[in-house]
Amino acid sequence: NHFGAHNAEAIRKMPSYHVIVLAKNDIGRVNLYTLISKSHLEYFGRQPRMPKSEVLKYREGLIIGSACEAGELYQAILGEKSAERIARIVNFYDYLEIQPLGNNRFMIDSDRVEKVQSEEDLRLGERFDKPVVATCDVHFMDPEDEVYRRIIMAGKGFKDADQQAPLYLHTTDEMLEEFEYLGSAKAKEIVIDNPNMIADM
Repeated sequence: NHFGAHNAEAIRKMPSYHVIVLAKNDIGRVNLYTLISKSHLEYFGRQPRMPKSEVLKYREGLIIGSACEAGELYQAILGEKSAERIARIVNFYDYLEIQPLGNNRFMIDSDRVEKVQSEEDLRLGERFDKPVVATCDVHFMDPEDEVYRRIIMAGKGFKDADQQAPLYLHTTDEMLEEFEYLGSAKAKEIVIDNPNMIADM
């Protein structure tokens, strides 16, 4: 939207989404630092923000991942956006993330969880020829460390602080087991092959 492209005040008030940004070379490293600086100095509104216009401007050398349920793609699926809009969103990213089902257990009381877990949504990567990478959205190292996150969330007033998702660092075998429901070949592809491909970039 060219009317809001350079209006930092408007950008500070817009909805924001999580995103994964990786640098694949020195140009990408400099561009990532530039985006981080701009997000804190020019567009900060409760949290750092990277407008897509800036990401596109500094995209050289970067790899952009769709992130967790707080990412733009998952939110579009949950919000039942049109197929055209979802296609535009998918095409923006270099790879798509999916996570263990337990990571999004907090949505179980919601009707929305059915849509996230549908086979069609999990296979967006295949439809749009994007690599799909299984991630565990690590917030702490070991399962017992959830107690620290529980304390922090309770201090921030979260009512569900005692229901912690398993956001610890999973081993490869644990991740393969988490995604066995996709079949062993697909599990290996998203847990081992595609993450290695991204790392090699």
